[in-house]
Amino acid sequence: MSASTDIKNIDFDFIKKGQQDDNTLLIIGGIQGDEPGAFMAASIITTHYKIKKGSVWVVPNLNFYSIIKRSRGPYGDMNRKFAHISPTDPDYNTVQRIKEYITSPEVRVVLNLHDGSGFYREEHKDWNFSPNRWGQSSIIDQSNLSVRSYGNLEEISKRVCEHVNENLLRQRDLYHTKNTHTRQGDKEMEKSLTYYAINNGKAAFGNEASKNLPLHERTYYHLLALEKYMNIMGIEFEREFDLDSKSVKDVIDDDIYISFYDDRIQLPLSQIRTILRYFPIRKDGTLEFTPSNPLLTVIKKNGQFVIHYGNRKLANLKPEYREIDNSIKSVSMLIDGERKNLKMGSIIDVDTSFQVEPLEGVRVNVIGFVKNGVENESGISVNKDKFIKRFSIDKKGNLYRIEFYKGKKFAGMILVNFDKSKAKRATDAVALKKLKKTTLSL
Repeated sequence: MSASTDIKNIDFDFIKKGQQDDNTLLIIGGIQGDEPGAFMAASIITTHYKIKKGSVWVVPNLNFYSIIKRSRGPYGDMNRKFAHISPTDPDYNTVQRIKEYITSPEVRVVLNLHDGSGFYREEHKDWNFSPNRWGQSSIIDQSNLSVRSYGNLEEISKRVCEHVNENLLRQRDLYHTKNTHTRQGDKEMEKSLTYYAINNGKAAFGNEASKNLPLHERTYYHLLALEKYMNIMGIEFEREFDLDSKSVKDVIDDDIYISFYDDRIQLPLSQIRTILRYFPIRKDGTLEFTPSNPLLTVIKKNGQFVIHYGNRKLANLKPEYREIDNSIKSVSMLIDGERKNLKMGSIIDVDTSFQVEPLEGVRVNVIGFVKNGVENESGISVNKDKFIKRFSIDKKGNLYRIEFYKGKKFAGMILVNFDKSKAKRATDAVALKKLKKTTLSL
């Protein structure tokens, strides 16, 4: 992928998983950018689930501009633009494209994920628990739909609610079916994505987690519901984590990476500092990157490159513009006395010390390590207490970068990790769940 100078035109991702058939589940997240539980759950389906049987399509970031802006909709609520939208509306192309996926003959069920206010209850209890709230509910537009399969909307919705309610974190979080009876005159819901799907012969549901819950709990409830929908459709899957709130939080916070220039640089992002100075950027201003999930992107703004994760800004990369050399594929290092041949871009765990073995014509710069009078820091044994902590990649002061230069050209980077306590460490075979490569062109 490439960093973008125009965030208004960032397109959404469309990801197919499983073996394609005419029993496809379409999952949509991010139609409103201030609902992170929704787009985070959709993203996790793309990165941490393997579809073993059946077909799942995922759009995790439908309104990516609104996600970055933390807005319900910079150009108005996109979920109210499906009955009619002007060709001059900035959301027009996005709405038309998602309509094509919704109406695809393969699609049988459409799920639109949301984070809603409070806790939906059929009877009014107080401001937070009432029929006017949307959180913790499965939304249907009507009870039944005359289609070939999955037309028993209310029955399916109740089965999903029962499954979620068997796995509650607390009793207050109960799920209920909310029928908006859209056809009976709900003018707002008539404009929605799910009602558009209904009118085009698709079983469609909304799933709402409560905005009163923290992000990882909202995501947990969305995933519970999504798994039940897959079960109902006969879609079989494997997930790479235990489905509990703590594990979901770990997936959201820790398992995120971004790589640059065909993996010559790889950055773990869970503890990344908010500013990384002198970051190598191609001299012509282009920045190629590959994210580990579809909610990661890079935006060029005010002369810096900003890494975004959903609606969070993770880091500002302050550029040092250089030509890039791609000729060096690997380097030899002594890691705690053991010689290892490391691919450029590796992240390597170190207990006590490391040393980069000299390579003809290559200058080594260990960022944060200073030895007076030395320009090339290869052949020098370095341990953690020799580093200036503020030059670390991470906030805890455990991850440091080794940069390689061929003449004045940047040739790649290796990270050394002194974090002994980290249970899941990045190694020289960092398991990036790669999406498409992007190039930011100025």
